Amino acid sequence: MIDAIEQFFLETVGREWCVFFCSMIPIIELRGAIPLGAALGLPWWQNFIICFLGNLLPVPFILLLINRVIRWFSRSRVKFLNKFANWLLQKAEKNRDKIEKYGFWGVAIFVGIPLPMTGAWTGSLAAAVIDLKFWKALLSAVIGVIMAGVIMSLISYGVIAVFA
Repeated sequence: MIDAIEQFFLETVGREWCVFFCSMIPIIELRGAIPLGAALGLPWWQNFIICFLGNLLPVPFILLLINRVIRWFSRSRVKFLNKFANWLLQKAEKNRDKIEKYGFWGVAIFVGIPLPMTGAWTGSLAAAVIDLKFWKALLSAVIGVIMAGVIMSLISYGVIAVFA
């Protein structure tokens, strides 16, 4: 079954688009997409660019809209939406002190650590909740995604392959 799903996506959209879309998925993001691209045989530089762009695509929307979405969800009569809004706020509040303390660089480092739940989605959510200015938050996310991309490329392709 998994082979059939894999074949469908690879034949329908191709390796590059599979990697691009994978890098946009929360939690997986670039941290999972770069190893996927390496496994699919993409050159490291192409994989890096595709994953970088895919991982950053949702960031401006998160920064601009997440506070409105959270407020709307928290006022909703649907319990699931209320719970989801509370979960999002808890995720942001969990790391708020660290991120507020270091501000711009706190977001960049948080996004740049290639571990689950520390990527551009969560970093952008935290930046929006602490009211970091849009352009500062965006630049911070860009720096963090570059850091995570370099680390994951070095791990996925090996240090020698990247510099050869």
